[in-house]
Amino acid sequence: MTVDQVLDELHARANPDNVAGMARFGINSAQTLGISVTELRRLARTIGRDHQLALDLWASGIHEARILASLVDEPDCVTPEQMDAWVADFDSWDVCDQVCGNLFDRTPFAFDKVVEWSYRDEEFVRRAAFALLAELAIHDKRAPDDRFLACFSLIVAAATDERNYVKKAVNWALRQIGKRNPALNVRAIELAHEIQQIDSRAARWIASDALRELMGAPVQEKLQR
Repeated sequence: MTVDQVLDELHARANPDNVAGMARFGINSAQTLGISVTELRRLARTIGRDHQLALDLWASGIHEARILASLVDEPDCVTPEQMDAWVADFDSWDVCDQVCGNLFDRTPFAFDKVVEWSYRDEEFVRRAAFALLAELAIHDKRAPDDRFLACFSLIVAAATDERNYVKKAVNWALRQIGKRNPALNVRAIELAHEIQQIDSRAARWIASDALRELMGAPVQEKLQR
């Protein structure tokens, strides 16, 4: 399919009534068509993988087209330069998280970008660092524990960032690492206790919320199994 054909398909599926509902969840309504991610995933399956199409869809600036781009792009074709260009365009938490979880975490540059972006000041770029770390903890089954332990200092450094989209991503990353296996669970709980002592509202929230889940019965029972 050409980019024009895909964009026509997206506009045909637009649901303006959904846009207001999405905005209530903090999703940027600019150039948004109101199409669910479930529907975008179905469309992506009919399109298949196409790197050039993904680049063209991203360039359209349409909210759903950018999520779709992350679903049809070819991870082996993605370059660090593309990752930096796309992350600079992030203007909504859902696009950030979808791109990190559908595409960026499948590239060989993912852990390097976690480190690099964690030091950036832009809110969605810094969120991307920890959203990507969370997605790696979920999806990269082959990554050794040391790759995640090396990121603990990044979590501590960002724990005092009061910006909502950043602190929630930092919390998400800590929780997902701690749910990966029993050894990382112990280390993540120790780190959360350290963060809890930092004189910062954001740090205390990140730590308390993470401890509640990581020490809770559902997670502990699953890890024991």
